[in-house]
Amino acid sequence: MADEINTTEAPVEAQDAGQAAPDQQQQGRGSRGGRGRGGPGGGGDNRGRGGRDGNRGRRDDRRGGPQDDGGEELIEKLVHINRVSKTVKGGKRFGFAALVVVGDGKGRVGFGHGKAREVPEAISKATASAKKAMIRVPLKEGRTLHHDGNGHFGAGRVTVRSAPQGTGIIAGGPMRAIFESLGVADVVTKSVGTSNPYNMIRATFEALGEQTSPKSVAQRRGKKIADLLGRGGSQTAEADAAAVTE
Repeated sequence: MADEINTTEAPVEAQDAGQAAPDQQQQGRGSRGGRGRGGPGGGGDNRGRGGRDGNRGRRDDRRGGPQDDGGEELIEKLVHINRVSKTVKGGKRFGFAALVVVGDGKGRVGFGHGKAREVPEAISKATASAKKAMIRVPLKEGRTLHHDGNGHFGAGRVTVRSAPQGTGIIAGGPMRAIFESLGVADVVTKSVGTSNPYNMIRATFEALGEQTSPKSVAQRRGKKIADLLGRGGSQTAEADAAAVTE
């Protein structure tokens, strides 16, 4: 009988202990949930998750902010594509070289060169290189150059001249792509020598790099813009100086 009583009571105690253990586990979970999730119920959990989601949203905003602020629309023009081949053991291996001109249409322009096995990849490399090498060119009234200029690179020689309103872009080939990307509306150009697009573009950029504005010259010489433009009388010079913005 004693053995039977012991065998029957032992499971009861085990069951009680088993019931107590889940209760304690639930209490422990509840306390952990209260500390980690803000208390029992769904509110604390939602609040914690919402906070994390909110932080993610703010990080996304910070990432997208500079791109929206600095993301300007650029004018990309493909000037030249050259296909080259290399003879290997199994046949010929082809590659492509791209020359691209990039500008914002507001006085900034650059050119780049890229090589790859495929044309799209070569163009993307050239575009990225052009964006890194952009220069600023001062424009008169936002439409033409301030003065004439000459540039040469290798066997290529170019001449650029300012033009009155309505002249248009009188240029051909790679030079036209440069001025269209730059935002110039009126200009007269002449190319003498080689017709290699690489040398023509480098010569044109040399001529554009020598462009200066009356404002920069006046600051360098310590004078007023009206003094530099004072050929046709003081009133005309002052009006011209007021019209110079760059």
